[in-house]
Amino acid sequence: MPLKDLKLTPYTAKELKPSGWLRRQLQIQAAGLSGHLDEIWPDVRDSRWIGGNRDGWERFPYWLDGFIPLAYLLDDDELKVRAERYVDRILEAQCDDGWICPCAEQDRWNYDVWVVFLICKVLALYCDCTGNAEKGRRAQNALSRALKNLSRQLERKTLFDWGSARWFEALVPIFWLYDRTQEQWLIELAEKLQVQGMDYRKLFEHFRLDQPQEKGRWNFMTHVVNHAMALKAIPLADRMEEGNTDANVFAKRQLWLLQHFHGMPTGHFTGDECLSGNSAIQGSELCSVVEAMFSYEQLLSLTGDAFWGDILESVAFNAFPAALSADMWTHQYDQQTNQVQCSILPQEHIIFRTNGADANLFGLEPHFGCCTANFHQGWPKLALSAFMQTSRGIASTVLVPSKLQTRVGRAEVTVTLDTLYPFRDTLTFRVFASSPVAFDLDIRIPGFADSAQVDGVRACPGAFFTVSRVWEGEQTAEVQLSCSPCFLPRPNDLVCVRRGVLVYALPIDGETVMHEYVRDGVERKFPYCDYEIFPRSAWNYAYVSDALQYEEHPLQDFPFGPDAPVSLTAQVTEIDWPMEYGVCTAVPAGRIPRSAPRTIRLIPYGCTQLRMTEMPLLSVT
Repeated sequence: MPLKDLKLTPYTAKELKPSGWLRRQLQIQAAGLSGHLDEIWPDVRDSRWIGGNRDGWERFPYWLDGFIPLAYLLDDDELKVRAERYVDRILEAQCDDGWICPCAEQDRWNYDVWVVFLICKVLALYCDCTGNAEKGRRAQNALSRALKNLSRQLERKTLFDWGSARWFEALVPIFWLYDRTQEQWLIELAEKLQVQGMDYRKLFEHFRLDQPQEKGRWNFMTHVVNHAMALKAIPLADRMEEGNTDANVFAKRQLWLLQHFHGMPTGHFTGDECLSGNSAIQGSELCSVVEAMFSYEQLLSLTGDAFWGDILESVAFNAFPAALSADMWTHQYDQQTNQVQCSILPQEHIIFRTNGADANLFGLEPHFGCCTANFHQGWPKLALSAFMQTSRGIASTVLVPSKLQTRVGRAEVTVTLDTLYPFRDTLTFRVFASSPVAFDLDIRIPGFADSAQVDGVRACPGAFFTVSRVWEGEQTAEVQLSCSPCFLPRPNDLVCVRRGVLVYALPIDGETVMHEYVRDGVERKFPYCDYEIFPRSAWNYAYVSDALQYEEHPLQDFPFGPDAPVSLTAQVTEIDWPMEYGVCTAVPAGRIPRSAPRTIRLIPYGCTQLRMTEMPLLSVT
């Protein structure tokens, strides 16, 4: 049985390269924690995956999942040599029977095979990235052997724990390999996983997760990272189904339920670590942010639906950078929409339902190290989603500055997107064809825009606009977006501010307290130590006018730093809004103005560390 074709086929790092502010983000990432984790963090530096004695489960593959595309997208020789060296060590240690994870044979019985899915995803990604045919064949052969071993393993020991909750993640490398080999045993393996794994269709058809669980209760069915991953489960499995199904509609319904009951204004949903409702002071785990991004990238490819590009950009340009320091040397485990202080909370007053007192600190591994290992995939995989191939040509799927070099028919084609989007409203596509060639350039028009034009022709937001030409030499296509700032309703009679794809927040001046120490053999020292941040400016405001003034500023060295390239001004008054034990209350104590109106500056949510995002809008007369 053949698989259904992808609606949009991703290009690889051999054809795609980031440019502009996105390339700068990747350079910052490489100069920060991502490019140095294997030098400073024992769970990666001394991992059992490469012959050490530390973590032998998900952390090293998580890091490789971001480090490999980072190295090849930047075309950095030193990073590529390290990536290849680590992959070689993993392949050299693979057992004769195909088992690939670092554990003794007698321990396989209790080894959670979720990590088999993960390392197989990494190997497929490596094959796409490396330009070395021999290395690619070797990694593909190892991937095939690992999946055959997994198939035999599942006949003796069914899925459990994370493997059961994340069974569909294995479909990514399985289908990648099937598309290249057409071997039927891969489909049979995919069916085994589907039979043994958690039934997300049943879970969401009878949705009972509308309320957060009581504090301290944890389970796989409400775990936020599982849900972020599972958004793609049904559409992925749909590639094996005959005829038309409702997979895309179902995935949208899945997301709607998560956003409706647990939503954040960034387009993401809360989970600290399990689904936590829609209060502005509940957090969401960084792993869930990057895994949601990967799900949306997959959904965009699987369905061709522009909707998933909108949600991807919303999370990527808001929730993701907000959880990282601008230099990407530190991160948070949990980010809060209204985050007025990042400090070690009193044990008896931890706001998070299952996470620790340090979960919202910026640091090396606040609360738990999974996010330390996993956040690295965010920017590189976004860069890999900039353009995708269609049956009729090329689609611009994520509107980030980038360059594609490929072939269309007999012509060498280069497509360059020059833009400062999402910080500006203009996009310029430059297309060069070595010889005349007819193809469609499909441009995704963001659904958050009020209106748009392509070369002066009206385009519909939230859909693809097709430029159909015979391309010869160099030609351009110009996109102009129109976006207006607006207030959007939030729970508890609060509002947030949005303009286009960017959510805006009040930045709070902060005093940073640095903590350098060693715990459990892990050293925290500058610049990857822990940081508490305490507020030093007022934040207890309510809006008193619906007038918002937009301003543009030069793009600085850190695109998502506090010197934001765009801002809004708004009118506010102080109100009675207390802080309790390092966290502002979920709602104000009172909404009576306590000061004369004053002007404040709002900046993009992703440029803030301390912030107020959801505030009241008092009656406007």
